[in-house]
Amino acid sequence: MSINLIVLVKQVPDTKNITAKAMKDDGTVNRAALPAIFNPEDLNALELALDIKDRYNGNVTVITMGPPRAANILRETLFRGADRCILVTDRAFAGADTLATSYTLAQAIKKIGNYDLILCGRQAIDGDTAQIGPQVAEKIGVNQITYVHKIHEIRNDRVLLSRNLGRIMEKIETGLPLLITVPASANQPRSYGAKLMMRFKRARTRLEVEAENDKDNLPAIAAACESLANRGLLIETWSAADLDADPVDIGLRGSPTKVKKVQSVVFAATETRKVDPTETGIRQLMAELIEERTFG
Repeated sequence: MSINLIVLVKQVPDTKNITAKAMKDDGTVNRAALPAIFNPEDLNALELALDIKDRYNGNVTVITMGPPRAANILRETLFRGADRCILVTDRAFAGADTLATSYTLAQAIKKIGNYDLILCGRQAIDGDTAQIGPQVAEKIGVNQITYVHKIHEIRNDRVLLSRNLGRIMEKIETGLPLLITVPASANQPRSYGAKLMMRFKRARTRLEVEAENDKDNLPAIAAACESLANRGLLIETWSAADLDADPVDIGLRGSPTKVKKVQSVVFAATETRKVDPTETGIRQLMAELIEERTFG
């Protein structure tokens, strides 16, 4: 049995380091002004996919949409055990909100075609919308289950899984293909594999090859890309044209929502109070909170 898995990942600005330069005048994120990291819950989705690969002889394809430097997180997925990586990048994609992003990712998934299970993190830390997974599922026409905590079994095009509802775990059996979103509580992402890191540390996109060589020397670039491809080290790069994407549905043009402002809010206590760690002390505190309508 072999399972074809697609994992959607994102390189995000580190929201712990928001500065006054975080936004551009057009309301888009100034990603060049912020450190870029692997979206945390996407790592949990990747780990779940790799676990399925280990158990069922699966094949893991990772897709990210972003600027050329997003290739950095694709290399990280190869270091952890992914089989194939695709960078979806084009200036036309810039400024995309969740609607335009989900359309673009859906086009990439349709281009791949053969898949059983699509996994993505619950949400990205730069937007916290948790919309991409559900929107992609809608656009490609597959069922979705969110907050998936564990995959128990995959058999005969059926999957048995648990989803975390907070106070309880819900067990669900459903058919494939399927899209799931994965929260941070699902697992502990694995570290890089030393052998995999040595093998894929020189993996490159064509854009990176061009940046490392004379852009006008097309024969040298073609030869370098062919050499990387023959060694399994060429990270695929897809543009809007490769996806046959409608220009009205991508980037700023395809984004009905705009961010007005981003600011860093720090809560500072104006006063402190010590509560006795006893039942009487806690009961007294609760009574005061209820009386002040902080609770209830």
